[in-house]
Amino acid sequence: MIVGVLAVVIVVVGVLAGYYVMTPGSSPQPTQSVTRLSGTIEIDGSSTVFPITEAVAEEFRKIQPDVRVNVGISGTGGGFKRFTVGETDISDASRPIKASEVEVVQKNGIEYIEIRVATDGLAVVVNYGNDWVNYLTVEELKRIWEPDSPVQKWSDIRSGWPKRPITLYGPGTDSGTFDYFTEVIVGKEDASRADYTASEDDNVLVQGIAGDPNALGYFGYAYYAENRDRLKIVPIDSGKGPVTPTDETVKSGEYSPLSRPLFIYVNTESMKRAEVRAFVVFYLENADKLVTEVGYTPLEASVYEEQLTMVKSRFP
Repeated sequence: MIVGVLAVVIVVVGVLAGYYVMTPGSSPQPTQSVTRLSGTIEIDGSSTVFPITEAVAEEFRKIQPDVRVNVGISGTGGGFKRFTVGETDISDASRPIKASEVEVVQKNGIEYIEIRVATDGLAVVVNYGNDWVNYLTVEELKRIWEPDSPVQKWSDIRSGWPKRPITLYGPGTDSGTFDYFTEVIVGKEDASRADYTASEDDNVLVQGIAGDPNALGYFGYAYYAENRDRLKIVPIDSGKGPVTPTDETVKSGEYSPLSRPLFIYVNTESMKRAEVRAFVVFYLENADKLVTEVGYTPLEASVYEEQLTMVKSRFP
């Protein structure tokens, strides 16, 4: 919408009886009376998806201050352990739910909906002061991270690189990022060397790599985007030349094989509660803007719209 020479982007969010207008840099403001909600929404799971869900939660709290939204970061696997036994309403996930997790959820009589919220170009990073790594190949990444890897020094990766020890940082085994990376890089899910600093909290990995000149690690792109002045991203060559993750290369699939979908899973029983329905609708209405703000690649608008239509039709 253009008024005079000012371009104003307006996102209208319908929440129950009211509507909210969001303009860049502002909080949502009601345009008519709104039903005030209360209650608690429990969310846990992926540290990769956490920045998106936390950003949504922060904006949602501004319009529904009586709703408490708790967002944890126990990792995708850790989140599903809680979700499949009914401890949480929503589970953040950086991979699809596994068959073994579906068995548990079915055993406990829990039904859910899967909602895709963004695409991530998983970032491989080194210390900002690293001046010898200009790219890595997929094969080199495999040799670095495979079980019983002989790589102990940078010179073990490529001739001419310094004979300095390489110290590795990566997600823990409850992380969906760990599952995805090991499957597409090493060739088998959960197959990884064990002698690295592991954490389900990506902020811990950022701190470690930023303070270690010999470091190499990987995690969701948003954590690099927030720390680009402290970390150096490494382009990845899967056979067609080095590629850096950007919105364009992630959307096109050029940044292969480290582009992946991000999800939230919602307990359908929880969706019977007004505050959970309102939160999920708000999530989808504002995902495009907030996904971009935290550093991930948003989906096509039509995908959000289709999912929003599904949610509103199933849970009026």
